[in-house]
Amino acid sequence: MRTARTTPLLLVLSLVVTLGGCAGGPAPRAWAATVCTVLAPWRSEIGTLATRTQQQMTAETTPAQAKENLTRLFGGAESASEKARAGVQKAGVPDVEQGKKVADSFAASLGAMRDAYGRARGGIEALATSPSKDFYAKVGSVVDTLNVDYQRSELDTSQLDSKELKQAFDEAPECR
Repeated sequence: MRTARTTPLLLVLSLVVTLGGCAGGPAPRAWAATVCTVLAPWRSEIGTLATRTQQQMTAETTPAQAKENLTRLFGGAESASEKARAGVQKAGVPDVEQGKKVADSFAASLGAMRDAYGRARGGIEALATSPSKDFYAKVGSVVDTLNVDYQRSELDTSQLDSKELKQAFDEAPECR
């Protein structure tokens, strides 16, 4: 039978065990492997998007078809970027110095890329398809803006110098 004195002790011990289990995040190699696994399909999809966008810009299609295709492509890249961002966030915080800053930076970069694709999708959706010459010129402008936004969203690793994570990314088979 528990007494009034043992109940607070059990609560404190329970809290310590619970918090202790949450104190350390995944080891650097495990975190890097998870992040690389999450990013692999995203990179592939983004590469495919770049190719298809270029093809769409030079294809013999009507402006309405090009608009539909580009809207779908940018929407797919937006969704893929969000999926990658959520996957990186789900990977947790690596157990390294400044681990939270690293994890937050990865997620923020992917979020910014997602937003850039979303703005491009919205920009294409808003375009009038005639006259066709104007449509294609404006598509070029939307793509130029996307490229600028995309470059701004790239992860700046200059402030995220973790030897453990660099080694983990170099060694993890999922990152090759």
